[in-house]
Amino acid sequence: MVETEINIQLPNLSLSERRFRNLIEFTCERFELENALISIAVVGDEAASEVHRLFMADDKTTDVISFDLTEPDGGELNFEIIVNYEMAERTAQDSPHSSEDELLLYTLHGLLHNLGFDDTTEEAFYKMHKEEDDILEEFGVGRIFGNREFEPKG
Repeated sequence: MVETEINIQLPNLSLSERRFRNLIEFTCERFELENALISIAVVGDEAASEVHRLFMADDKTTDVISFDLTEPDGGELNFEIIVNYEMAERTAQDSPHSSEDELLLYTLHGLLHNLGFDDTTEEAFYKMHKEEDDILEEFGVGRIFGNREFEPKG
């Protein structure tokens, strides 16, 4: 069973929690995950920057940070995904998709990192983002990353 917890930490922000749960379930089925707890925290720039500083030694704001909190002896997968709504809102302003769809991309990106995807080399970068677009397209959101001009991190 996949359990999804969503914690929206921005007052007056209304998101379709059902869409986020459905995307998580859709992705977990794709990767045949059956026993997982996936927590999503929706935060703003300040909180995202603080977590980024504490855990990545970088005080710049970021779109998504994910943690694999699974116990070393195995058992239930336990993932924490922190996504930045304010960044999603800015990024989506000049895009054909909504800020909520952008946030779905960030959530999926964090989940894929926890499932072993990497984006530090050029090849891994494009493989991961192609997977994101494929999932989002099959899920009904459409391609988001493939419509952008980005350089790999590596």
